[in-house]
This record gives sequence, C-alpha cells and structure tokens, in this order.
Amino acid sequence: MKGVAGALYVDDGGAGTGTPVVFVHSLAGDTEQWSRQLEHVRARRRAVALDLRGHGRSTLTSDARELTMEDFARDLDAVVEGLGLPRVVLVGHSLGGAVCAAWAGAHPERVAGLFLLDPASDGRSVPKEQAQGMMDALATDHWKDAAGEYWQSLLTASTPEVRERVMGQLGRTAQGAFRGGMGALLTFDPESALKRYPGPVLSVITPLNESPGAYHVLVPRVWSEKVTGTGHWVQLDAPEQVNRLLGAFLAALP
Repeated sequence: MKGVAGALYVDDGGAGTGTPVVFVHSLAGDTEQWSRQLEHVRARRRAVALDLRGHGRSTLTSDARELTMEDFARDLDAVVEGLGLPRVVLVGHSLGGAVCAAWAGAHPERVAGLFLLDPASDGRSVPKEQAQGMMDALATDHWKDAAGEYWQSLLTASTPEVRERVMGQLGRTAQGAFRGGMGALLTFDPESALKRYPGPVLSVITPLNESPGAYHVLVPRVWSEKVTGTGHWVQLDAPEQVNRLLGAFLAALP
C-alpha cells in the first residue's frame, strides 16, 4: 500500500460483523510480532497489522532524522483510509501505543476502543542531557550498541527465544527509522492526545511501565492492568494472556 514516506506493508485478514482491529508494532518491530493476536482476533472479526515506515517490509523514502509521532500516525492513517475503514479498534505496543494515541486524539470519532500494550511513557520527562546523549549515540556508526544495550534492559524477564527474536529484528531495522522513532518518542505529548479521545482505553502494563510518565498516570481515566513475569514484548512472552485481555476488551466495547 502507498504511504506518504514509501510503500507500507499491510497484513489484512479475517471477517465478521465486529469493528475491525488495527495493530501497530513497537520501535524496531513489525507485523510478525502480532501473529498470535491476529490469529485470535480473525476467528471473529477483521484484523489488520501494518509495518511502520522503515520497519519490516515497509520502505522509508523521506528523511527520518526529524520524524514526529504525527508522521508515524500518517502511516496508520494511510492504511485506515486505504482500506476504507470508517471506524476501528486500535491496538498498539510501545511506540505503536503512542502512534495509536496520536491517531485517536486526531480522529476520536473513528476509534471504538484503544488497547495499549506496555505503551511508551512520556519521553519528554527524560532529562535533556540523557535524551540528547541517546540521540547522539544513535547518529554514529555504533548506534546498534546503544540501541542494543537499551533493548536488553527491556528483555531481562523475557525467554531466550523472545530475546533472540527481538534483537534480531532490531538488527534488521534501518538506522534512520530507529533514530527517527526514538526522536519522535522523546518529543511526543501523549497526555494531550489521550485527553482528546473520550472512548474506552485499556493500558496493559508491565513493571517497566510504572513511572510518573506512564499513560495511566498522566491520564487517570486510562484503566490499567498489570502483568508480571514478562519482558516489554508481552505479546511474545505471554500471547495467551494478551489474547484473553484483548478478547475481554473487545467483548466489552459498545
């Protein structure tokens, strides 16, 4: 599918009368991280997943140095509009949670529900010196060392298989896409976006997401449910648990 920054890969399938569900992956992720959830949801309704610009099988033809969250949200918009979906349920993990929040804030009437899986916290709370240090490191030839060190800290509780899979996907991600995504996270205002969306929201968090900048702390009406014993990539470590939570969320929507 054509996007504003190149071709976007879309995985579309399933059918039913329920509102379609659109899945958005993390930084350095792709549609394959949602394979178990897509299979689960498609038993009853349509489910769509996309690779954001510069990730997976999507291309990146524009300058990624100064990407914003709204730029990534335009990828989501291109898919929703391109498939002619009048209303959707959005599911986003990490960076994908921020992308979904941005799109929901811009199009609140078209979002039936927002399911956030360990969404990225408010990056604006990161000390400026620390944030700039990360961005500078990601601009060097050794950017994968800095990215990998951070990723490993998010994978401590994950299985060896999940750690290998996630680190492999990081290794295949373009430098520009990774640095652009990190920069977008460090400047995005999730609080304002979430406050513009009045619909149902559930944030499924891990202990990694218990901070003052967490979405459910910034916006108290965002209901949260904590899972333990997993790393940041909850859908890979505990797919059945995520499917149960997502299924219950979808069943409760008006």
